[in-house]
Amino acid sequence: MKTTARRFLFAAVSSLSLAACAAQPGIAPMAAAPMLAGAPLDASVPSQLPRIARPLHYDISVAPDAQALRFTGEAGIDIELYEPSAVLTLNALDLSFASASLTGADGQAIPLTAATDPAAQTVSFTAPAPLAPGKYRLATRYTGTINTQANGLFALDYPDKVSGKEVRGLFTQFEAPDARRFVPSFDEPSYKATFTLAATVPAGDLAVSNMPVASETPAPGGKKTVTFQISPKMSSYLLFFATGNFERLAAKSESGAEVGIVSPKGSGEQARFALDSLGPLLGYYSDYFGQPYPLPKLDNVAGPGQSQFFGAMENWGAIFTFERILLDDPKITSDATRQSIYSVQAHEVAHQWFGDLVTMAWWDDLWLNEGFASWMETKASDHFHPDWLPLLDRVDGRERAMGLDAFATTHPIVQTIRTVEDTNQAFDAITYQKGEAVITMLESYAGEDVWRTGLRRYMEKHKYANTRTDDLWNAVEAAGAEGLTAIAHDFTSQPGIPLLRVGGVTCTGGKTRVELAQGEFSRDRKDAIEAEGRRWQVPVLARAGTGAVARQVVAGGAGTLTLPGCGAVLINAGQAGYYRTLYSPAALAALRGDFAALAPIDQLGLLGDNFALAYAGYQPMGAALDLLTAVPDDASQKLLGDAAGRYAALYKLFDDQPAVQKQLAARGTAALGAAMARLGFDARAGEPALDSILRSELLGALGTLNDAKVRAEARRRFALLGSDPAALDGPLKARWLGIVAANAGEAEWDRLRGLAKASKSAVERSTFYTLLGSAKDEGLARRALALALTEEPGETVSAAIIGAVAANHAEMAVDFAQANQAAVDRLIDASARARFLAGLAASSNDPAMIAKLERIAAPLSAAVRKPYDKVLASLKERSVSRPRIKRETASWLEEE
Repeated sequence: MKTTARRFLFAAVSSLSLAACAAQPGIAPMAAAPMLAGAPLDASVPSQLPRIARPLHYDISVAPDAQALRFTGEAGIDIELYEPSAVLTLNALDLSFASASLTGADGQAIPLTAATDPAAQTVSFTAPAPLAPGKYRLATRYTGTINTQANGLFALDYPDKVSGKEVRGLFTQFEAPDARRFVPSFDEPSYKATFTLAATVPAGDLAVSNMPVASETPAPGGKKTVTFQISPKMSSYLLFFATGNFERLAAKSESGAEVGIVSPKGSGEQARFALDSLGPLLGYYSDYFGQPYPLPKLDNVAGPGQSQFFGAMENWGAIFTFERILLDDPKITSDATRQSIYSVQAHEVAHQWFGDLVTMAWWDDLWLNEGFASWMETKASDHFHPDWLPLLDRVDGRERAMGLDAFATTHPIVQTIRTVEDTNQAFDAITYQKGEAVITMLESYAGEDVWRTGLRRYMEKHKYANTRTDDLWNAVEAAGAEGLTAIAHDFTSQPGIPLLRVGGVTCTGGKTRVELAQGEFSRDRKDAIEAEGRRWQVPVLARAGTGAVARQVVAGGAGTLTLPGCGAVLINAGQAGYYRTLYSPAALAALRGDFAALAPIDQLGLLGDNFALAYAGYQPMGAALDLLTAVPDDASQKLLGDAAGRYAALYKLFDDQPAVQKQLAARGTAALGAAMARLGFDARAGEPALDSILRSELLGALGTLNDAKVRAEARRRFALLGSDPAALDGPLKARWLGIVAANAGEAEWDRLRGLAKASKSAVERSTFYTLLGSAKDEGLARRALALALTEEPGETVSAAIIGAVAANHAEMAVDFAQANQAAVDRLIDASARARFLAGLAASSNDPAMIAKLERIAAPLSAAVRKPYDKVLASLKERSVSRPRIKRETASWLEEE
């Protein structure tokens, strides 16, 4: 799942009532159920459920009532019972049971009593007498809720692309534990089974699930019953269903599977870009993993709206993706979004192997899904679109991970998950971006060929089954990567970031000797962290000048590198390592002198490292700022975009010092001006995608820097909409509108709201409404908050408006969310509620916010308060470091 926190907790296993009555005569098992390979769930795998039974197959039939937001369901579940018991306990949430029965060997249906436990999210079915071990069919009839946020079976309302009339589509989202909202189930990843789904829907609607349609039959009331083919053996969270006024653009892939993009009717060619990449991705992954794609089809289903929790989900054979990152609408889709469409789809298709075919045994190893899919999305993007320079994006991903990993509130990649809330909060930059960074480092250590051989062996051995992290390390080490497991354990089982300090550097006889000491980098424990003595075995790639790259593992806290050649020493050459490097002033000065000649990925890595080190107080701000000024005018588009973002961030840092902002604006405008002049305000026919993306980034930064030309041009173009509604259509539409919205007066704000109301595009509409929240004007920000609680923006858009307000007015947004807690909760996925309010506070620079957030978090349980603790750690550190950073930056500006 590609993510853009649930409140109900798993109950402890010991709290579940399980009646084991071995001494009493039992009900006979069913004779004709399929055989189950294996045994009860291994005691070492966490579980909420009693380990006495597991599912073999589900037959599910649902009849949704989209207008009433209710559905009826029937489920027949073939199970194997391993121990005598009068009670079967499954997961269930927000389901009401009309009947339940069990069929044994004699074919007689034995009535069961159903008792739900909402807190534990379970249902217990009790038989009149004990059940003997064996195979049975459990039959249930029940009703459930169709939600308006992306949990379980949910509804999305959106404007029809032709008429503009509001229509409704239904979709499912089951990761992590929400299949239980759709069907009583063994809703844990290790309980794999096969599924057959049937749905009764309006006759004119298109219904989609994991497998192709097996049959369609007429049903009363202008409806039809669609039955899908039986699925492969899979985890419950991968089951999928959607229905609505959809269309499907399809093609046959070289692998033999049919691929399709399912989208709201009227989407037409907007689905073409995604479709054209889907088939080749299947072929690439089939070859890379050495396993052909095993299903007969793969759809990617576009859902209007958005979520505060995720952007796409890897349901086997039926990916779900929000329309804004799947469909290519030339009226508004930017080149950056187009690349996101590709990378998100590459991520979800990678999951069809890493996550779906082979699934982690428990959520502790969620990174086996997400870290690897993130790594593979970059690898596939580089294979098919090397001109996008996707490998450089790994530097930005690593920085995002380190942004969390540098605080005491971080967690290891392999983490302890015991509650639903734990699971929801596991979908973060540690799981995704640190996971990808560590995999990148380990692949570099093992070598590409050995690494892939190990992955192929892992896939072959564990397909249709469940694994743990060490299963992967064992496979790669057995393929030839000696010592990999020990390195991997250091980086996945303990949190934090290694810090390599460059000591003495000497060059004699054409060889450079470098002394390294290894500690730990921290933002909030800089002075105390060394005492903890955490150590890693760190694979280091380094070079001196233009010499060859040398490889060495630094272990035990120190090491000496011997590099061929002489010249400026670059540690982490190629940026494959997950660590920070603190250079001596002399060594950093040498790199600054050679900066223009370095590879773009190393330029990005050096900037990221040195700004992080300066912000944390390991070196003065001047060291990082001097490096920023070394960025050449003709640098890589990605480096220039990174520099633009840094100038904008520095400018906003001095929001209370206009004179310093003026100095920074002058420097930023001078540094970015040549690139802006070269690119111009309008796209050129046939220009590289990276030029288009850089143009947008430069406009955004210069708009923040209050550049008069850019702001005037934004106002001019916005005025054209009065006579030509298509005047801004194109890849810069959202950018120009964003500049206008940030600086809007009441007239501009009202016009933008009118554009949102009139749009027939769900993506445009959500974009425009969200931009209303970005106004710097306090009065307009309050109007945006009030608008968010009305029905006008739509159920899944309003939370984004509140989040946009928080970027400029964090205190206002937090107070509003607190004052309207129940109403705001309804606007957010259950998965994201616990972290939403904390996230609103994250951009605050008001010291009073710390005490306010502590008061809010005080009564919360330990699991629910985790996101508050993370934000509080950041706010507290910022309250200490921000004055120093501002003081050092202002001093540097005066000295230059």
